Amino acid sequence: MKKASIDRNDKNWLRRNLPALLVLFLAALLFLLFRLSLREDKEEGPAPLDYAEFESGIVTMVASDQGSADEASDGAYRGRQLLIVKVTSGQYEGIELKVFNDVGPLNGVPVQEGDKVSMIINSYRDGTIMATVYEYNRLPALILIVALFFLVTILIGRKTGAKSLLALVITVASLFYILFPLLLRGAPTIPSVFLVCVYVAVISFTILGGVKRKSICAALGTIAGVAFALLFALLAQSLCRVNGLRAENVEALLLLRQSGSGVELKGLLVAGIIVSALGAVMDVAMSISSALEEVHTANGELGFRALFRSGMNIGRDMVGTMTNTLILAFIGSSFTTILYLYSMDLSFYQLYTSAYLSIEVISGISSSIGMILAIPLTAAISALWLSRDTENSSPKAPDRTKNAGKNAERMGLNRKNRGNTSPKSAKSR
Repeated sequence: MKKASIDRNDKNWLRRNLPALLVLFLAALLFLLFRLSLREDKEEGPAPLDYAEFESGIVTMVASDQGSADEASDGAYRGRQLLIVKVTSGQYEGIELKVFNDVGPLNGVPVQEGDKVSMIINSYRDGTIMATVYEYNRLPALILIVALFFLVTILIGRKTGAKSLLALVITVASLFYILFPLLLRGAPTIPSVFLVCVYVAVISFTILGGVKRKSICAALGTIAGVAFALLFALLAQSLCRVNGLRAENVEALLLLRQSGSGVELKGLLVAGIIVSALGAVMDVAMSISSALEEVHTANGELGFRALFRSGMNIGRDMVGTMTNTLILAFIGSSFTTILYLYSMDLSFYQLYTSAYLSIEVISGISSSIGMILAIPLTAAISALWLSRDTENSSPKAPDRTKNAGKNAERMGLNRKNRGNTSPKSAKSR
């Protein structure tokens, strides 16, 4: 009996989740096709006589330390260390090398015996090997931080938390293995970024909620909100006459473009806005769709107007906090630059006509516009779907015209019987 019930439960689970499994299968197939089409076959030529490798190692001894704290640099360490480092990866694994560690306020950190480091090992044609510390090896710490994040998310979110982590992994993989290779191949920046964001939104909502009404409404609201953020960003950058060429840290990509890469730089500003807006828009759309689903479950007689009004009331409470979140996120990401500009005591026109400030304003406001417009769009989509469900499930009113003749006939017979009552029958009564 237990085995039969388990088999029945498995079949029911498969039947309920078949649409979601089909969507995820198609998404995985599409991912693999993109990866295969973007794969580059690198031609292996003869190994260079002089070359450099990045490898890991562990400090076995600090031979000398000629550094000290620099009070002019907020107490940062400045100087040089001579280390004995045992290489733990690559062709020199197991060998101990003398390694220099140059440290300054803006680069490197002083290390101690037992610390793990990454090194640049230069090999020359005459057999000479020279090694320097590239950076402190932060990989173990990063793994620990990510593991703690996963642990907390699963402990608090349980099954939903695990699903959200899976969606996060797929999002990161989509950006690094589909979007960035596409852009470097010369694909149109803005359409490519928008389509990848749509792909990410569909997969994320399918993982979190399956192919159900709530998830579909949230996905449609997200796509619409991101599209409006895109259009507003295009309008704003046209009015301010800025584009991705004026974005921060674009110089390296400009050199890459000049060396023959096909990356399209002008659309990078709007592309960054789309990606940054996606998370907030998804959050708002799912909250509105889920809340209206609960409202409909509690009161199935509500029509489109009542449901839409409820969605807007819920959304208005989210506008203030979410808008602050987006604006503060943009300010926080450029906090040091903003602090530097503030310290220069620039004149009004010098500051507010700069391309940097225009880009930051456009980025923050365009993302907020997309998030705000996602509220009425998701509310309208959800209310329309739920109200149709209410109309279809409500009991039909009786057809009065069809029964009118029968009612009249019954009333006439009753009157006739009353009028034809005989005295005999009256007496008997």
